[in-house]
Amino acid sequence: QVQLVESGGGLVQAGESLRLSCAASGRTFSTYDMGWFRQAPGKEREFVAAIRRWGLGTYYADSAKGRFTISRDNAKNTVYLQMNSLKPEDMAVYYCAAGRGSAITLAREYDYWGQGTQVTVSS
Repeated sequence: QVQLVESGGGLVQAGESLRLSCAASGRTFSTYDMGWFRQAPGKEREFVAAIRRWGLGTYYADSAKGRFTISRDNAKNTVYLQMNSLKPEDMAVYYCAAGRGSAITLAREYDYWGQGTQVTVSS
């Protein structure tokens, strides 16, 4: 069982940055692929970024490439999402997830989810 707790969300202006953190419980964090997803009101949950276990590979949605960076610190059981040049369309609840599936960009591949953290971007 893995428990995930996100933090770092908030209200920023367009063009500013935020760093989201996701702290995981348990001793097996390094054996899970970790992903960030987001869901805006009235929209489906969508993939943002993911990082393979042991940091062996990162993946980004087109909307995140060049602006967001995912990283992990296995010693701290934490995954991060650095978000730069934020846009109003980035506004959503951001969720982190842990899984061991092969299709790392698909929500159904993840077994554990956090409660989410709100990111609000004003124009």
